[in-house]
Amino acid sequence: MGRLIILFLSILFAQAFYAQGVSCSAQDLEAFHNKVSELKKIDAAPNGALMVAVGKSFLGIPYVAQTLEIGPQETLVINLQGLDCTTFVENALAFSIMKKSGVESFDEYIRILENIRYLDGQINGYSSRLHYFSDWIAQNQSKGLVRDITQELGGSEIEKDRNFMSTHRELYPFLKEEMNYKQLLDVEKNLSEIPFFVLSQKDIGFKEDRIKEGDIIALATTIPGLDVTHTGIAMRGKDGRIHLLHASTSGQVEISKLPLVEYLKKIKNNSGILIARPIF
Repeated sequence: MGRLIILFLSILFAQAFYAQGVSCSAQDLEAFHNKVSELKKIDAAPNGALMVAVGKSFLGIPYVAQTLEIGPQETLVINLQGLDCTTFVENALAFSIMKKSGVESFDEYIRILENIRYLDGQINGYSSRLHYFSDWIAQNQSKGLVRDITQELGGSEIEKDRNFMSTHRELYPFLKEEMNYKQLLDVEKNLSEIPFFVLSQKDIGFKEDRIKEGDIIALATTIPGLDVTHTGIAMRGKDGRIHLLHASTSGQVEISKLPLVEYLKKIKNNSGILIARPIF
């Protein structure tokens, strides 16, 4: 009987949050509170060190692709039990902001995560999610959460269409709906006006000493129409080199065994990186 009551309450909880535009299971709510408790053990630190400390608290969490593609309509998906590369970075940033601000409530977490994940900080349908990571960086720079330092570190402007989603519509279930598709076309059109700077793969080694722990690293690609294929957090290893703390497609949140420079050489179609520095 007790288990049935717990199950019933869990279903009610999930339905209530879904109705409010938030998709969150009882297990993920529990994971949130556990994370807040973990953060209490982390000492206050500069933004970069804090990002790394919070990111490392997710080590071992399974990699799960397309964690946000659920339900019949766009909601703020809370999934702390399985992360893809973007939701890992988003949650590391969100919990770092919470730690820095001294807030612990679930409502504040929702507000911060929505602000990070969506255009102008608000859910307004599928196209309002920041699907292209170059757009994610630009938007969160305008919100005062990060600073794009790619050009500052020697990155060059690249002429690049960002239209992979509209030209591969069949890969995205939400784009079956005509309104979502048309709104995404507008997003992609606006993206053409945002400069796209990339620090080339051959130049990263020369700039490695200027990459700081906690910097958000996005892997640029030569794939037509696509800006970024992967993202993570820079951290300095025991070897003194920059490594990537990330939700790896190999299975879980982990730290790359190889330094970033060598790691990138093994990534097919990689052309370099974008670097965003947290400034919250």
